[in-house]
Amino acid sequence: MFWTVLDTPIGELSVAVDDTAVCGVHFGRVESAGPARDELLRRTVAELDAYFAGELVEFTVPVVARRGSEFERAVWREMTRIPYGETVTYGEVAKAVGDPGAARAVGVACNRNPIPVIVPCHRIVGAGGKLVGFGGGLPRKVHLLELEARVALQRAWS
Repeated sequence: MFWTVLDTPIGELSVAVDDTAVCGVHFGRVESAGPARDELLRRTVAELDAYFAGELVEFTVPVVARRGSEFERAVWREMTRIPYGETVTYGEVAKAVGDPGAARAVGVACNRNPIPVIVPCHRIVGAGGKLVGFGGGLPRKVHLLELEARVALQRAWS
């Protein structure tokens, strides 16, 4: 596994790849991080830089979750289907993965998402659009949602 750290508008992000896919994104610095020598790691950093610059709305790097229950993996897959610049509720995700009463469990799965930003757990909100919970803290969630809303509007109106 290779790790690197990049500076972003929401603070440092540590990114991990293995031989085939991105397998981790963590808020803050991971001690074992070094320069982005691996090609997939360089590509991931480039995509994240483009995302934060408002130039990329869909990640193309492969991702893999090496842990998580079947339910969590279903939630993480569902997250990747949420369109850029849009939000859905925890309840809507629960319904989409076949367990309409599991909104709270969706929240737990969001908190355990091993690849935040790329697997966009920030696009999931509470009932009525309320901003609740985010492993990276609500200010980061707000920043990501505002970035995507601004870029989506610019693209729609240009």
